Amino acid sequence: MGKKKLKLDSNTYLLLITIILFIVMYAAGVVVFHDKGFGRIQVFLNLFISNAGLIVVAAGMTIIMITGGIDISVGSVVALVCMLLAWMMENKGMGAIPALLIVLVIGLIFGVAQGFLVAYLKIQPFIVTLAGMFFARGMTAIISQDMISIKNEMFLSWANAKIYLPFGGTVNKKGMMLYPYVYPSVIIAILILAAVFIMLKYTKFGRSIYAVGGNEQSALLMGLNVRRIKLKAYILNGFLCAVGGFLFCLNTSAGFVEQAKGFEMEAIASAVIGGTLLTGGVGNVIGSLFGVLIKGTIETFITFQGTLSSWWTKITIAALLAFFIILQSLFAKANSKKNA
Repeated sequence: MGKKKLKLDSNTYLLLITIILFIVMYAAGVVVFHDKGFGRIQVFLNLFISNAGLIVVAAGMTIIMITGGIDISVGSVVALVCMLLAWMMENKGMGAIPALLIVLVIGLIFGVAQGFLVAYLKIQPFIVTLAGMFFARGMTAIISQDMISIKNEMFLSWANAKIYLPFGGTVNKKGMMLYPYVYPSVIIAILILAAVFIMLKYTKFGRSIYAVGGNEQSALLMGLNVRRIKLKAYILNGFLCAVGGFLFCLNTSAGFVEQAKGFEMEAIASAVIGGTLLTGGVGNVIGSLFGVLIKGTIETFITFQGTLSSWWTKITIAALLAFFIILQSLFAKANSKKNA
């Protein structure tokens, strides 16, 4: 019991560091770029708008990493989902709702296939999802090597529907009051994040995921069906990846082969920066959310600065990733000394 408490304390500490880091970074942006309107509510909401798909994919990645696994196929699956949506609606004349249902089922199938290989055949998650990454990206290219723009009216109505907030309005140069807004993709992402948080924290399945990631042998001795839990985790991740792909597609309204390249690394980085241990057993989707927001804040810095290369986002995320991995290692050593 003492060991579990130490883990939870470490997790909370890492989460607090992530939240404080985000607040400090955002506050610095407000101070440095105050003349450019960095402090406007809309700028903050844009972090969610541009990263709605990543928030959902990072939530799925967090679940997998808590079990002690990894999934590097998510970026390719997101690209496949976008391409399928575009191809089915534009080339095959399919409606938006049937196309969406089909890609969600494909996400589930992907999760079942990878989960079976990892859980029941005991193949390393990295190898399984590496194969999944190549397969999904290859299938994306097989469907079409050209970019397909989505012109389906229902899909575009989903993508362009603005939900205005009743506060925080600003007056533009023409004297009109403009209120901040979000898109439906943000609402969906937040609802899914809340559902995953509740599932992990308050359900038997959620507690089982932590138990399996913490120590598989102990989980077996507790009477848990480790293979079934891992399979369910990968199925859920596959579904969340498909949903994340749909939300990503709402932002781009197109499908093309190179889409979402490196998305898997952004999801992993967001989870690690948010306090999810690479060794499993510890993690929190709220932390992953703040990991995504930190990445979005760095991108906003670069946009407002105007002269820096977008590659500085990758460099900064790499530095933060190294920092949080070192922190995790230090916490692990401190906990082992206390338990010795």
